[in-house]
Amino acid sequence: MGYLYNAARDFKNSVPALRSTYAWLRRTLKPTVRDMSYAGRLAAEHGIYADAAKVHELPAIFHYWSNRHIRPMIEEYGFSNPDQFFAKYLAESARIRAAASPVFLSIGAGNCDTEVRVAGLLRDGGWTDFTIECLDINPSMLRRGREMAEREGVSAHVVTTECDFNDWKATRSYDGVMASQSLHHAMKLEGLFDEVHGILGDGGYFVIDDIIGRNGHQRWPEALAAVRDFWRQLPRSYRYNRQLDRHERRYVNWDCSTEGFEGIRAEDILPLLIERFDFRMFVGFANVVDVFVDRAFGHNFDADAQWDRTFVDRLHAFDEDGFRNGTLTPTHMMAVLTSGPCAQHTFARGLTPAQSVRR
Repeated sequence: MGYLYNAARDFKNSVPALRSTYAWLRRTLKPTVRDMSYAGRLAAEHGIYADAAKVHELPAIFHYWSNRHIRPMIEEYGFSNPDQFFAKYLAESARIRAAASPVFLSIGAGNCDTEVRVAGLLRDGGWTDFTIECLDINPSMLRRGREMAEREGVSAHVVTTECDFNDWKATRSYDGVMASQSLHHAMKLEGLFDEVHGILGDGGYFVIDDIIGRNGHQRWPEALAAVRDFWRQLPRSYRYNRQLDRHERRYVNWDCSTEGFEGIRAEDILPLLIERFDFRMFVGFANVVDVFVDRAFGHNFDADAQWDRTFVDRLHAFDEDGFRNGTLTPTHMMAVLTSGPCAQHTFARGLTPAQSVRR
């Protein structure tokens, strides 16, 4: 197979008959990143996100699922989406710390799109003198963030710092820290969490929206069995992997951590947080449903079609049943943490952080 792959690659432009062979082999034998060193992964990460202007764009079926099932779950606590979640608890953190001119930190801010929207919400909520420092290693993404902040009129509140958060050392305290879908890109979680713990004195919050499932966004065996059961119910056209450009007759439990830092230590995030912080709030959700509503296969669904909606509703119900009986654990969380003991604990549906760690 390796010989055919090389031959097809070499002659694909001059021999039309081999073009389809090359395309098929490229999908089937998709090479993984050879350089698995930290420097190699870092280079891959730079390449993946250098031109990624819409990092968080998701299929329509994802928004159907999240609005029908997740939004009501979180609206009980006073917010409807992640932007409102961050704005609510950063503001609460600043009030607890009695900060007249609060300075917040965002870890792994990327394009800073979430931070720009959060800044707008804080401003609209009456905060006039505050700063969100956006920390990220990718200069292209930070540049886009500065441009967005300027367009949205919040450039006075959003500043950028180019830094690898795996090796970041705090030089000041902050009145609140946020992490939006960034921790699952971190290799040196222990050091990062220790730094955050050290700067959250006097009741400040660490506010997180992130992925906490198996490394590389794979499914654990108990979830994989369920995914494959549901997979057999899908029409053939729904089994096309848009990210890897291949049809999957049987679902492939792909480890995406072989490219860059995606999901590199996702399964370690929650246990390490439990060791170091207390939880003011925790919302754990999703597992099997991830596979069907995310970027790889979610675009195959029609969010307006009854069969598609019913199928996704059944997936969500399956996950919720699994959380209740302990056969599944969440792959996503929204959480508010404190460095010291917290007097108030809010756990959505009674699902605690400890119950959400797969054992």
